[in-house]
Amino acid sequence: MTNHADDYHTIMNTLALFPRVVDNKQWDKVGDVFAAEVCFDYGDGGEKQGLDALVKQFKKFHDRCSAMQHLLGSIHVEIDGDTALTRAYVQARHQGIGDKRNAIFDTHGEYTDQWQRLPEGWRIVRRDASWSVFAGDASVLFD
Repeated sequence: MTNHADDYHTIMNTLALFPRVVDNKQWDKVGDVFAAEVCFDYGDGGEKQGLDALVKQFKKFHDRCSAMQHLLGSIHVEIDGDTALTRAYVQARHQGIGDKRNAIFDTHGEYTDQWQRLPEGWRIVRRDASWSVFAGDASVLFD
């Protein structure tokens, strides 16, 4: 029998690991948060699947940054046996690189994550991102 409090704690800690992995560009640790067959839509309407595709998505935008800070808050967790759902507000600051090093681009939105207890632990099996605010110099992330 599983302990609901332990599951909650593990999910929250795993979700909290996500910004540190991304902000530090630790692409080899993305699998510590997401399942190998993760499905995701990062708000661009493009449904994608797999850890390799997710890392490619992260690199596409974040390798253009000299520094980032992703902040998660107002997190709601629902646990149902071996599955869970989290909803978290996200604010992310992205600083440019090279000739864009003084440029900043901020994004605000929400991550809706579906979780599953796997042999390696709780992992996100689906992420849907929705964005409500874009502010600053969009060329930091976009061509």
